[in-house]
Amino acid sequence: MTISKNLILAVVTAGLLAAPLAAQDSPGKKPNALAGPATAKLGNIAQINLPAGYAFFDGDTTRKMMESAGEPTSGNELGYLRPTNASWGVMFRFNDVGFVKDDEKDKLDPVKLLAAIKAGNDEGNKLREHNGNPPLLIVGWEQEPKYDAATHNLTWAIRATSEGQAILNYNTRLLGRKGVMQAVLICDPEEFSKTLPAFYGLLANHKFESGENYAEYKPGDKIAKYGLGALVLGGGAVAAAKLGLLAPVILFFKKVWKFVVFALVAVASFFKKILNKITGNRSEN
Repeated sequence: MTISKNLILAVVTAGLLAAPLAAQDSPGKKPNALAGPATAKLGNIAQINLPAGYAFFDGDTTRKMMESAGEPTSGNELGYLRPTNASWGVMFRFNDVGFVKDDEKDKLDPVKLLAAIKAGNDEGNKLREHNGNPPLLIVGWEQEPKYDAATHNLTWAIRATSEGQAILNYNTRLLGRKGVMQAVLICDPEEFSKTLPAFYGLLANHKFESGENYAEYKPGDKIAKYGLGALVLGGGAVAAAKLGLLAPVILFFKKVWKFVVFALVAVASFFKKILNKITGNRSEN
């Protein structure tokens, strides 16, 4: 199945609000890409070893590419990487919310979390309808939220549909001393199981800079106002909703949806087009 250029960029907050992707790059401008093998810097927070056969765009370049396509940015983008011979990629963002305590690791309730996500998505669909965009239907968990206490990584996957096309949102949150690194896998849902091992291999090469690791927390450090469950819903909504009340989630979404953190869900076609242009130009030189 070919990924459509008109699939979805989604918002990760109280659900999966989506907006269509326009795959248009700026004429005459070539984004800078770092080719592996190399060490890619994720701001001053972390780094990731880039294998051969992969390309990396830094945060500034990623934002410019998204903006040139008319897509919203959060300002927290630290990079985007993808293999040069496949149509999937990974978006990295960092939220400096502080140290997220993991005392909820055994209390994550997938039923309540999914209900809150669906409630937020219902509000998102109202906004999508107002903007002339098709609705997004949440099918359910592809993977329920799971926390690894050894790596301090939180993962979950949501399956959705829009206009009959499948969308898979696979999220990883890498907890650090001062905040949370978001790693969002962008792939064709039908390629998910085949892509996942390579994605895990990339994340194994991710490491926080010295002083930024979760285990380096010191008394007096900033503490996040929410825990693991709130990360699944985007943070602010659940800080008020306490993981059980849907009304605060909806209210939060209505008031501040324009300021939430955007995450790529299914489409890498815009980035793929630009990357193919770069690699094509490189082969001609």
